[in-house]
Amino acid sequence: MALNIELLAETCKTPGTSGFEQKVRELVIRELTGVVDELSTDNLGNVYALKKGQKDKKVMIGAHMDEIGFMVTHIDDKGFIRFTTLGGFDPKTLTAQRVIIHGKKDIIGVMASKPIHVMTPDERNKVAKLTDYFIDTGLSKEEVMASITIGDPITREREFIEMGNCVNSKSLDNRLAVFILIETMKQLQHVDVPYDIYGVFTVQEEVGIRGANVSALKINPDFGFGLDTTIAFDLPGAAEYEMITKLGEGTAIKIMDASAICDYRMVDYMKKTAEKHAIKWQPEILTAGGTDTAGIQRMSQGGAIAGAVSIPTRHLHQVIEMANKDDIQGSIDLLKVCLIDLDTYDWEFK
Repeated sequence: MALNIELLAETCKTPGTSGFEQKVRELVIRELTGVVDELSTDNLGNVYALKKGQKDKKVMIGAHMDEIGFMVTHIDDKGFIRFTTLGGFDPKTLTAQRVIIHGKKDIIGVMASKPIHVMTPDERNKVAKLTDYFIDTGLSKEEVMASITIGDPITREREFIEMGNCVNSKSLDNRLAVFILIETMKQLQHVDVPYDIYGVFTVQEEVGIRGANVSALKINPDFGFGLDTTIAFDLPGAAEYEMITKLGEGTAIKIMDASAICDYRMVDYMKKTAEKHAIKWQPEILTAGGTDTAGIQRMSQGGAIAGAVSIPTRHLHQVIEMANKDDIQGSIDLLKVCLIDLDTYDWEFK
């Protein structure tokens, strides 16, 4: 089955920083209305898409809607904008990049800093800091103030393109997972599943796994799957042990990240299920960075038997990110069969 590239592109381009996920939420609700048995939201903004199963257990899949971005903190007398980050950024990736300030109307700006021509030798050799940057919209203070206020969100301005067998865009983290979960729920529409499946599109993951914590408390799942991007550092200069995952080598089955050690039973089940269905996969151990998996695993009574499907992604948390189409499709395929076969595994401790 070919990927729905048009929907994937729309999902990536739709703006939604942490705490400002409303447009992504609207897209999710649009795509899943009439597809699942129940569709609801909570006070924090999480979206719950429920497909009812045949037995009395609950499964939660978490895919966060928010992208890394910025927030307006100050507008000076010349109309230049200062900002704070929403999520983790490498400052050196911001130089001369375009952004969109989402105020009363969208305003394009550029991340500006001191030109290299007028830097001192010491300044040229220093690592860039976030405080070195400001946003230049080309507008006067009065024009800026007419549309923009303190607290407005800011996103990166980048088109979605295809490059070989890869896609390249801002916000693949984590719109890939949003897309994968939407497509999985669609494929399960007319399929009998053993347990109630809660596809949860969570908020504010990039600033602390906040939406997943709240939704896991609400659902109290027996089983859980995180669904997120992971580092593919298969690049020149990288040692084999540093690569985490590689593009084109299949979807990744998480073993651990900095916030969660996946249940060994779930890891075993996912590996065996991938092999049974001839789905290409690779192991993932991410020593820094966490995902919704942690919230799903821990924020419920007695905890959930949890693992994660991870999508290998190059240039993660930079202005553009890249993923392989086959890995994306493999992630859909693995999540789908793991949900269908979940009652076939012996989940007792051994």
